Amino acid sequence: MTKTAILTDSTAYLPPELLKKYSIRVIPLTVIWEGETLRDGVDIQPDDFYKRLEKSKVMPTTSQITVMEMEAAFKNILEEGVNLLGIFLSSKFSGTMEAALKAREGMPTAASRIAIVDSLTTTMAMGWQVLTAARAAEAGENLENCRKITEHARENSGVLFVVETLEYLRRGGRIGGAQALLGTALNIKPVLEMQDGRIESVEKIRTKSKATQRLLELTVERIAGRKPVRVAAVYANAEAEAMALLEEAKKVLNPVETLCCPLSPVIGTHAGPGTIALPYMAGVE
Repeated sequence: MTKTAILTDSTAYLPPELLKKYSIRVIPLTVIWEGETLRDGVDIQPDDFYKRLEKSKVMPTTSQITVMEMEAAFKNILEEGVNLLGIFLSSKFSGTMEAALKAREGMPTAASRIAIVDSLTTTMAMGWQVLTAARAAEAGENLENCRKITEHARENSGVLFVVETLEYLRRGGRIGGAQALLGTALNIKPVLEMQDGRIESVEKIRTKSKATQRLLELTVERIAGRKPVRVAAVYANAEAEAMALLEEAKKVLNPVETLCCPLSPVIGTHAGPGTIALPYMAGVE
């Protein structure tokens, strides 16, 4: 049986040890900053990114993966004699999914060996889907089964998050349904959620500490007793807060797997420093 390789993009920002363990391939999006084009997680890492962001008077922008880059990645993987499952960030957040679909269209003789899944999310909410697919592939599941398993994981994954300010989302044009919160009191800390691929406002909280606590309460509600639970704390220049939140989540959710990892520079460009997210997957073996 032909093996299946998993390809994802850099916004999942999976820990290097897991990428290596499951041979997960990553194609980077880019950050464009003061004339420099920096590959996400390759040319610029989160620590350096957030230090520079604090001092910079010029805001970075981001760029999706091009069709040409995607096609080159597909060809490199297929040349190994494996099939390919690509799992990418929400098509409502980036044109990366469209680039993947066009790249496959441009390879008609190999199209049957390529499956593509829109994660409808990003960060570790996508990362849990990727890990589930990679583990299925390692267990010997074929391409079609890996795709179905990924879609099942997608249906049982989600992410709620808190930002310090909506300004970064507004500047990047990624504010989605949270647009209505613009112009509210500056000290409001909105709790946001990726819903069907878009950012939506869930609640307005007065302080960051209360918003972070509400983040956990809402995650518990979303999980609704499903087992097993996997949860990650993801942060933008707020590691201590994220680790504290993850410890609380462990007590409440009794997860079988946890991770604490930074937001990739591309996502950090849109979310901004101080963002904390709690991506989860529940009810998926």
